Amino acid sequence: MRSVILANGILAQWPDAQIEFVLNRHASYIADCPFPSHQTPDNPTLCTVEVNQVISQFKPDLVIFDASGRKAQLKHAHNCGAKVVFISQHRRKRARGMKIGRARVTDCHWVVQPEYVMGDISGFERWKLKLFDCRPPVFTGAIFPHPTQSMQQALLHRYQLQPQEYLLYSAGSGGHRRGNALAADRFAQAAQRYYQASGVKSVMVFGPNYPNPLPELEGIIAINQLSSFEFINLLACARAAVLSGGDTLLQAIALKIPTLAVAVSKDQPNRIKHCAQRGLVLSCEQDASAIVEQLDLLLQQEVLARLKDKMNGEPQSNGMDICLAEISSLLGESFAN
Repeated sequence: MRSVILANGILAQWPDAQIEFVLNRHASYIADCPFPSHQTPDNPTLCTVEVNQVISQFKPDLVIFDASGRKAQLKHAHNCGAKVVFISQHRRKRARGMKIGRARVTDCHWVVQPEYVMGDISGFERWKLKLFDCRPPVFTGAIFPHPTQSMQQALLHRYQLQPQEYLLYSAGSGGHRRGNALAADRFAQAAQRYYQASGVKSVMVFGPNYPNPLPELEGIIAINQLSSFEFINLLACARAAVLSGGDTLLQAIALKIPTLAVAVSKDQPNRIKHCAQRGLVLSCEQDASAIVEQLDLLLQQEVLARLKDKMNGEPQSNGMDICLAEISSLLGESFAN
């Protein structure tokens, strides 16, 4: 999804850009990719021969390895004359991207987390990269489409909503479980309880991997899935949000939307902890009663004001702008024209 968001951003800035994906033919999202794709028999990272063949045939100006790719693939792209970008989203991936063999054939390394979540690289790592004339990673933060007034108006009209008068819930892809229960069902249960107690209308995005029919819940607009552009625009108009600890959490912070963060997978508690310690979000356990209780706190005026003040103090906004500027710098005027 992040790659699609980025590809759409590139296409918006350079409409003549030709963009193609390399995807595992068995991936569940294969039919949802809006760009031409080359399909590999397994994860593309494991299919070096096939990936390198695509690069040789397509002769791209730019190859983006989104938290994927072997050194041999990056090296082949580099040797074919392409600019190479590697994206990492956690410490282990970042460390892999900074290995000298990979870094020497990587033109840009983007870390799609805020610096306060992952921390800067060490002085030794920075010295080593400089010694071999390699660029250090760039923190981009969350990458997402810019909201537009026209899309916001269309969505508000479609769902009969008023700006700043609804809550938005999303438990990620919809397939996350803890025990025998789906996180999405816990979020939906909390949404209904909070509506019954407060009368505040809510939108619940269940996610493309939600396995059950959408429930009918009083006061809740249940949506199976939205495009990233639609989701960002609904989020931007919400009074507050209840979100999992993935990319949407960082997007909400960048958009200055007060958020209650709830971990739904094992990689999320640490990210949520850093955001909460920085005063940017509230957090709670994955339990309907706990969510309702924390929502009462979140929506108190003094808490909303405090969170927004903290979010306004953060320097980063949309990582898309950083990435597009980096691409423009890498490829120069010939690409821009």
